[in-house]
Amino acid sequence: MKTFENKSILITGGTGSFGKRFVNYLLNNAAPKKIIIYSRDELKQFEMQQQFNASCMRYFIGDVRDNERLKIAMKDVDFVVHAAALKQVPAAEYNPNECIKTNINGAQNVIDAAIANNVSRVIALSTDKAANPVNLYGATKLASDKLFVAANNISGATGPRFSVVRYGNVVGSRGSVVPFFRKLLAEGCTRLPVTHAEMTRFWITLDEGVEFVVKNFSRMQGGEVFVPKIPSIRITDLVEAMSGNAEFELVGIRPGEKLHEVMVPEEMAHHTVEFDDHYVIAPAITFFDKNVDYRHNRLGETGHPVADKFEYHSGKNPHFLTISELQDLDRKTL
Repeated sequence: MKTFENKSILITGGTGSFGKRFVNYLLNNAAPKKIIIYSRDELKQFEMQQQFNASCMRYFIGDVRDNERLKIAMKDVDFVVHAAALKQVPAAEYNPNECIKTNINGAQNVIDAAIANNVSRVIALSTDKAANPVNLYGATKLASDKLFVAANNISGATGPRFSVVRYGNVVGSRGSVVPFFRKLLAEGCTRLPVTHAEMTRFWITLDEGVEFVVKNFSRMQGGEVFVPKIPSIRITDLVEAMSGNAEFELVGIRPGEKLHEVMVPEEMAHHTVEFDDHYVIAPAITFFDKNVDYRHNRLGETGHPVADKFEYHSGKNPHFLTISELQDLDRKTL
């Protein structure tokens, strides 16, 4: 992978599910100069070092809330993946200020540190919950997305380029319902808890998420929100796929939880370009020192504007996974 050859890459929140899989990809497919894991949990870093101890690996204890520490960590860094965030929806509802400090203030600190060190490219990981948010987590990630898009103006003509990758629930990640369901089934549970019988979600594997981010480092011009074309699932189908029966217990929607998710809101249709395997939401603001045509990317791919009132909605997605496909994915992520 020539993009990362002899380059230094820093991953905020790098001890998480995405960070580990991204590091594994880099070590197996690229020849990076340095991979820097930047996170605040010393135990998780220690455990990760037992798995990833190649000579190019570096581990920095630090919080994205700490601007000065970020600036030190990004010295001589070429690429940044910003994966650090507080992500639990109910926890954010009960601890809003802490979520704001990490997800919004931390995003601005990452931007400031990248500009101070003249980093080449930065991709921030977002979430479907940032589109038309109804919970605080989604609202903070929308604010973060806006900061990263606008950072392309602040960085100037020769400074870092900033883009965002937005996708749905990641199969088997720590925040996914799948490990929770597995635990309950292992304990002998016969009726899995479901918050609402009509709930749908976008569904992506960790490997697909990593590959999408990797490719977008080559595609990005700065200012885009990249959205992959991925399938949806019905929560009741997931219950049947994992438990072998369709019985479940309704427990009610949690604070801040949505019935369906949206990754491209209808209000952004006039800014959205469709490519073969993804969408790009172009910036709503003008970059005064650039004239970018987001219908074309740096890989030579060409897209076309979506129809008026287009919306990418988990409940209206033309592609839903079948129960057998969900079972196959479940086996692969064990």
